[in-house]
Amino acid sequence: MDDAGLIEGADGRRRCWWHGGLEDYQAYHDLEWGRPVSDDRRLFEKICLEGFQSGLSWLTILRKRENFRAAFAGFDFEQIARFGDAEVGRCLADPGIVRHRGKIVSTINNARRACDLADEFGSLAAYFWRFEPDTGERPDRFDRATLRAMSTSPTSVALSKDLKKRGWSFVGPTTVYAFMQAMGLVNDHLDGCCVRPVVEAERQAFRRP
Repeated sequence: MDDAGLIEGADGRRRCWWHGGLEDYQAYHDLEWGRPVSDDRRLFEKICLEGFQSGLSWLTILRKRENFRAAFAGFDFEQIARFGDAEVGRCLADPGIVRHRGKIVSTINNARRACDLADEFGSLAAYFWRFEPDTGERPDRFDRATLRAMSTSPTSVALSKDLKKRGWSFVGPTTVYAFMQAMGLVNDHLDGCCVRPVVEAERQAFRRP
């Protein structure tokens, strides 16, 4: 890893250090992280999985993601909103996911709150993209030290507060900022990372909901 936080892959391209050269994690870095998303299911999935990730590594959750999708109806929040005690019990018995009762119950609660948001704003995407930060909040340079110091942001604090006011849980400012990074509300690929300009071009072309 160089001083900026970049590592060179077997293909000779430099990337953010955090994928560690692991094949599945590098694919996530290259193809998903930071790409702007307007699909409501993917947005709901990600904010829920970030809640499950609390206290664990994202790689752990990534490797269980298909199991989570199976357990939670593909993160169709309208279906999850109808889950009851039987579904909670089923999830608690599922070794393929993180069996944390509070986080499972939170996902069901948040699905109900997501239905409310979609009704109010027309879509989850329309709500979340209201919180895309302006350029004045963003640092001029992105290196490893900058990124590691940015576990939250003024906008993630504001979004977290608004979600909590609306009844959501497991949506603290750090969880919300990780969601914003992953779903393309910000581009936190490091300067010099081969994916950063690709993501920036996608963000420029992206039609905000």
